[in-house]
Amino acid sequence: MAKTNKTPEPSENSDKGPQAEQPVKAEEPATKEPEVSKDARMWGMLCHLAGLVPILGPLFVWLVKKDEDAFANEQGKQALNFGVSMLIYGVVLCLTIIGILFLPALGIVYVIFVAVAAVKASNGQSYRYPIAIRFIK
Repeated sequence: MAKTNKTPEPSENSDKGPQAEQPVKAEEPATKEPEVSKDARMWGMLCHLAGLVPILGPLFVWLVKKDEDAFANEQGKQALNFGVSMLIYGVVLCLTIIGILFLPALGIVYVIFVAVAAVKASNGQSYRYPIAIRFIK
């Protein structure tokens, strides 16, 4: 009769330490944005889309809605700051011959950022343009 020496197998949790027994919780986002009404989302989106008429479009929408809705006020400021910033960038590019070659690229960047901002605002998310100078805070 052969004697079998069975060694106990380590349990699954033994090499993971005391942390393995704690349940894993899903992490919540650090900052939860408050729920934005459908009307506020529409006006926020319109603030950005009005930017396709640079400066005057966002200025008009922002002046009309800034006292009625905090979300539209914030998004209107962002759109207006971006329009003014892009105008300044365009003027600076026009001062050099090489800069004039980059004006079409600036226009494409402008339209892309406006579209992204409009989609974010329609989803109720605040959007800050990454290359905008904050004139209005």
